[in-house]
Amino acid sequence: MRRFIMLLAIMSLVLSGCGQKTLPQANNGETAEAGTAPSAAIEQSATPTPTPTPTATATPTPTPTPVKPEYYISSAYFVKPLDKNGNNKVVLLTFDDGPKAEETLGGLLDTLDKHHAKAIFFVNGYRVKQNPDLLKEIYERGQTIGNHSWDHIDLSKENKEKVEQQIGDVQQIVKDTTGYTPVFFRPPYGAGKGFVKEVCAKNNLLYMTWSNGSLDWADNQHKPDGVIQSVLQQLHPGSNILMHELPWTVAALDELLTTLEEKGYSFVDPRTIDLHPPETAN
Repeated sequence: MRRFIMLLAIMSLVLSGCGQKTLPQANNGETAEAGTAPSAAIEQSATPTPTPTPTATATPTPTPTPVKPEYYISSAYFVKPLDKNGNNKVVLLTFDDGPKAEETLGGLLDTLDKHHAKAIFFVNGYRVKQNPDLLKEIYERGQTIGNHSWDHIDLSKENKEKVEQQIGDVQQIVKDTTGYTPVFFRPPYGAGKGFVKEVCAKNNLLYMTWSNGSLDWADNQHKPDGVIQSVLQQLHPGSNILMHELPWTVAALDELLTTLEEKGYSFVDPRTIDLHPPETAN
């Protein structure tokens, strides 16, 4: 009987152990919930197909608005109205020998912008090669670029082949740098002989010197007041004013343009100059 009771106790313990379940361990060491698979696969949701971005259409470069010719350059290099009844109380602003320095050029451009004035910047090829970004700034700010030879040498002392190179190379580098081809030419020192003008004509360039010298390169070096006085002393309707890219010219320019405006003068936009005026215009 005693053995039977012990046997029943052992069987009860065995049956009790079989009814328990061991819970699997979660990956983070905590006990997982019963009935949860320890490595159940996570179903990935389908990635939505992105909406294609429309291809940007390149903005076409605007075609420059044609400007009606209103003026021409006389044989004495004054600016004259094509219409005899047109406004002759004007001046043409020009700056030679650049582009040299960002600060100096920027000062000239800022003052021109202030007075809503346009000018011709007669450039040297070797300076363009040194400062292509400054040439681009002249063009991008709406000013006109002119040809002043490559090396700023006296072309009257050179042969025709040299003259062609001096003029032609500037035409090419300006075009390569800005996309614009100059239409105005000024010889260094105002010196040129017959075939210089022939080479200009071949390159579709209007030849000009000046009729009003600021002397900023000579007697008025470092003298802003002298620059102003020299221009005013020579002032006539249609003055073709020669200046240079120089610090004292920058210092003089605002007062000079203000004085000219007070005297009733306006500033010719070079784009309005007829490159091939009729024979009746003289």
